[in-house]
Amino acid sequence: MKKLLLSILTLSVFAFSFVTTAATPTKNDQGVVEIHLEQHGGHFTARDTLAGLKPGKYQFIIENKTNKLVGFQLQNFITHEQLDMFPLEVGQTKRTDVIEVTEEGIRFRCPINPTPWYDMDGIKG
Repeated sequence: MKKLLLSILTLSVFAFSFVTTAATPTKNDQGVVEIHLEQHGGHFTARDTLAGLKPGKYQFIIENKTNKLVGFQLQNFITHEQLDMFPLEVGQTKRTDVIEVTEEGIRFRCPINPTPWYDMDGIKG
């Protein structure tokens, strides 16, 4: 019983710390929401929570945390229209153009160091 209670308590503390550390993306002075991503070997991590995004103007800020050249590709989720794409040198941080995100959603990946598509199709007004 003590082990079960300790496991539940540990899980609760972990869940609380995870929820409290994920921040909501912020708007810059121009009213554009900034999404900060880090690219690691084969995957991306996000500084902010990506859940609950709404249609609007966004700018993605990507930092290369690998020891090699990588890239960033951003598309419309439904039409696969190219919204932005560029390479990133080791340690480089680069911003996308300001992107108008609609309810159609977006998706992103690294086309150089292939990562799976990160689909963001639950964008609601």
